[in-house]
Amino acid sequence: MADGTLWSYKDIAAHIQVQPDTVRSYRKHGLLPPPDQVKNGKPYWYGDTVRAWVASRPRNRGR
Repeated sequence: MADGTLWSYKDIAAHIQVQPDTVRSYRKHGLLPPPDQVKNGKPYWYGDTVRAWVASRPRNRGR
């Protein structure tokens, strides 16, 4: 089942246990996938998008 919940930088940061500024830096450097939606100029990602991105990060491969 698809997760329709939209996540902000703060939500992503809490999920991967880093500061929100770290997630912003990931996006700035092209490490974060493009946002699924932009509302009032703020990017948001679906939970499934974030989980897939986390699973594909180098330190999580092969787990």
